[in-house]
Amino acid sequence: MKIKKILISQPAPADLEKSPYRNLIMKHHVDITFFKFFDVVGISASEFRKTRIHIGDYTAVIFNSKNSIDHFFRMLKELRETVSEDMKYFCSTEAIALYLQNYIQYRKRKVFFGNQYFSDLIEVLGKHRDEKFLFPCSDEKQTEYTKALDKAKFKYTKAPMYTSAPKDLTHFALEEFDVVALFSPIGVRSLVKSFPDIKERGVTIAAFGTSTHAALKEHGIKLSIAAPTKSAPSMAMAIENHILGKVQESVIASKGEPARHTTRTTPAPHKKVKPVIANKEIYKQRMEEKKAQAAARRAARAAARAKQESEAKKK
Repeated sequence: MKIKKILISQPAPADLEKSPYRNLIMKHHVDITFFKFFDVVGISASEFRKTRIHIGDYTAVIFNSKNSIDHFFRMLKELRETVSEDMKYFCSTEAIALYLQNYIQYRKRKVFFGNQYFSDLIEVLGKHRDEKFLFPCSDEKQTEYTKALDKAKFKYTKAPMYTSAPKDLTHFALEEFDVVALFSPIGVRSLVKSFPDIKERGVTIAAFGTSTHAALKEHGIKLSIAAPTKSAPSMAMAIENHILGKVQESVIASKGEPARHTTRTTPAPHKKVKPVIANKEIYKQRMEEKKAQAAARRAARAAARAKQESEAKKK
């Protein structure tokens, strides 16, 4: 089936030209519609007080999204609480860490971040186990982030500061889309709430993250395009692999969680699915490749200079 129209359950990128989805549009001539499937609503200060969590009692905060940052500082303002200047902030990615500049003076000694996945941040957190961690998050009972923290045996306090409310999606004619891409369990719930017969509609479902995959399985919805994988760490790349007819690889799971396997309905019989390499190993391998490439460039430049000097002496 040729992919012509895709519905992405996220807001449109601020700059589509720099977005990975631009390649899909330009190279494969697909039409992409962006629409966030849910609203994020802040929990009130009076509700939060019922948790008996005092933010000032903690020495470190873990952020896994810009939403968690916004609602953490909103809650501080509503509660009229302050935090110590020595508070440490741990962010899942550098982009989220830089977003902190909207609220605090960015200093390397108190802001830490992972490389790409939350499991990378787990490695960083491991060096600071003596801290008293607060984890601002949604009111979901358990997510892949809390599972990863629990698996690594971190002592932390979950602080629900916002909730996700499904949006009405019935204004979309799903039969017009070849692929619907989902990124969270709440996105799955929004889709099911608006289209209870989604299983019968024959729409190809793409999903990012093991918690999203689990939500689809819970509702009995077939998953056709799964991410992240070794060759497709982003949703855009996973969809492109599907368009090109590549075999679905094993999903890269959170640290300590087994890899989940999904199979295309018509897999290539002669191709063997490659084993998934843990995130840390992928990162190390890439760093080694970059070092080798840099060394080769330095050697080439040195050889060129030596040649020029030799020719100059002959003259």
